[in-house]
Order: sequence, then C-alpha cells, then structure tokens
Amino acid sequence: MSDTAGILARARQAQVAIPAFNVPYLPMMEPVVRAVRDLDSFALIAVARLEWLKFESRSLTAVRDEFRRCGDARHVRLHLDHVPVIDEDNLAVDYLALIREAIALGYDSVMVDGSRLPLAENIAATRQAVEVAHAAGVACEAELGAVLGHEAGPLPPYEELFRSGKGFTSVAEARRFVRETQCDWLSVAIGNIHGAISKASRDQKKVQARLDLEHLGLLHTATGIPLVLHGGSGVRREDVLAAIRQGIAKVNIATEIRQAYESALKSAGQVEAARDAVYQRTLELIRDYFGNCGIRKRVAELPTVQ
Repeated sequence: MSDTAGILARARQAQVAIPAFNVPYLPMMEPVVRAVRDLDSFALIAVARLEWLKFESRSLTAVRDEFRRCGDARHVRLHLDHVPVIDEDNLAVDYLALIREAIALGYDSVMVDGSRLPLAENIAATRQAVEVAHAAGVACEAELGAVLGHEAGPLPPYEELFRSGKGFTSVAEARRFVRETQCDWLSVAIGNIHGAISKASRDQKKVQARLDLEHLGLLHTATGIPLVLHGGSGVRREDVLAAIRQGIAKVNIATEIRQAYESALKSAGQVEAARDAVYQRTLELIRDYFGNCGIRKRVAELPTVQ
C-alpha cells in the first residue's frame, strides 16, 4: 500500500487532519505547495473530475505534470478526488477507467463516489474501485451519505437540511459499507456541504456549516477507519477541531482557495496576483484554521527503529 494510507493512519492517531487542497486552476498548485512547505506541514493536492470538466485543471495528465514540476514529496501527495459513478448532472461515468488512468499516471490515492446510488449498488461499485486500487498498492477513498452542494439548482435552506439530517451517513450502513468494500477512508455527511460550482453561484460566500459531532462519534466507532470531511471550507473551526478528535483525518478545502484565486484574478487581472492570494490564504488555513505548522515529521516520516 502507498505511504499515503500510512500518513492518514498516523494523522488519525495523532489527532490531526491532513488538508486536501483542490486545484481547479493549474496555477494554484505551486503556491499551495509552497505554503505547505514553508510551514513544514503536510497536505494532499487534489483534483476532482468536475474540476477539469467545469473549471480549468484540464486533465488528469495536466495535473500530474504540474505536480511533477512543483510538488515536493516531503510535504505533499497527489490525490484523485471525486470520481462519481453518477455525476452531478445525473450522467453515468466510466469511473473505473478514470481510476485506472490516475493510478497509471502515478496518483498516490484515489476516490470513488457512488453516493448517488442505492446502498447495494454503491457497495458493488466501490468494491470494484477498491480492488483496482489495492492491486496497484494505492489507497482508495469512498463516500456514503450525501454531501450536497454540487447538484444543479439551489439547495434548501441550510438550517432545514441540518435539522432534518437529510443525506447524513447512516451508522448501520457505514458499518456494513466499510466491511464489504474494504475502502481505506470514508467521506461522511454530518452537516457539511460542498461549495456551489455553477457559474452563476460559484462566487457566492459559502454558508457557515456546522457538524453533528455526536453522529460523527457513532460513525467513527462503527467504521474504525480514517474518516473524511468534504466541503471543509466555511465549517466552524471549533467543529472541525472537535471532529478531528472524533476520527476525521482528512479535510477537503476547495472554495476557500478557489475564490481567493478568482477574486484576485478578477480585480488585478494578473495570474501572479491570484497565485499570491492563494499562497496567503493557504498559509492562513494551515496556521490559523488547522493549526498544522510543523506537523510533517509527525505524519509523513516513519519513526526510526532503535
């Protein structure tokens, strides 16, 4: 198994969360890596299928090539984020082909998202993806429950969603899902939501989400594996820190740094200004939101055997 699986396992044990920074625009990658390195921290660089279809990360190969140019193996790994079985436009996706392509290109971990399927179908699709990934020694993340936000059209009011528990990951289903799929990490829905991706709404401020920490604790006990918080941008910091103590070992951050890039590019008209905005926002997130300065040795270096 790739060392990314070990890194998340050590993060979970140390009660720190590894941020996964999504890069929908290729020029964002270098300043993110630089910020992680300058704070002696550790992170994943992530790209989801929708980010090369609906933004400008171009392709799996283009992202891999940029990572080879500016990545630093002491501080970052390359992760394939959301590869849906059924996408946000309700279209079927050749997800295994994309996962195989990413593995062949050298991605360190992958994610299959069958969350729009009924439970049994999600289990079957995820198990296929896990088998492909594990055969290549690559960790595989999955999703159960509905982390909303990427679908077309407006969401119901957030408070209504939270109170109803709509889409929350079922504890009983999670126990079965992890046992039958053997996934390495599980993305759960506990009040978190994705940022909007439509051109009409992608620049809007994201709602400040909160997390059902009691429900998370039950999921942690039921699954026994590192859990993942998608839609990390905008979640109350105190909730995220509490969630880390309840088994969250990876937090996806997309909207926070994407909007920093887009806003600076629009106002200054220069890519370099946008890259600097990404660098500064990433520094702030690592230092002030996660408190992850200097964690590299704790999570990314194996202890020396005496």
